[in-house]
Amino acid sequence: MFEHLDLNQLLATYGYLAIFIGCFLEGETILILGGMAAHQHVLKLLPVIGYASLAGMLGDQLLFWIGRYFGARLLPKLHKQKAAIDRVSQLINRYPTVSIFSVRFLYGMRLIGPMVIGASKVSPLKFTAINLLGAVVWATLFANAGYWAGEFLQRVFGDLKPYRLPIALCVIALMVGIGLIRHLRSKRRAEA
Repeated sequence: MFEHLDLNQLLATYGYLAIFIGCFLEGETILILGGMAAHQHVLKLLPVIGYASLAGMLGDQLLFWIGRYFGARLLPKLHKQKAAIDRVSQLINRYPTVSIFSVRFLYGMRLIGPMVIGASKVSPLKFTAINLLGAVVWATLFANAGYWAGEFLQRVFGDLKPYRLPIALCVIALMVGIGLIRHLRSKRRAEA
């Protein structure tokens, strides 16, 4: 079954769609892999950045509007996210523009942050403009990180074609591991 599976063809056919869906939902891992695929000339870097920017912005816009309409009822029910909600609320009160821009870069805030901002008094137009800028910067940074990781790996291993699947699995495992370590650290801080 898998001997006829052509990873290049799958990436070329569904790569941009996977980047769009992955970045709409969360994004960093798929974006790094997209950058690596661009380095290997399976995808193009500018469309990777473009699709990721659009998807990241639209995902945050959706969460903003959920927060705007349902935040007063929804946020108090998210007991496990209370520390993140409090942190974003403090950021919004002190630095509203910076918080809108930076919330996508803060671990554990990517999903809850736009909802909290939506529940605040930030204007939708201001959020949209700053969110778009943040999404473009975010997508550019992570896609280029993947691109340069591909460059580094090519210098170490030479031709990366035989290693594409193991590299993708290692990147995913690394991102999951980093997320797990951060989660455990934040859980320990919350308990302390």
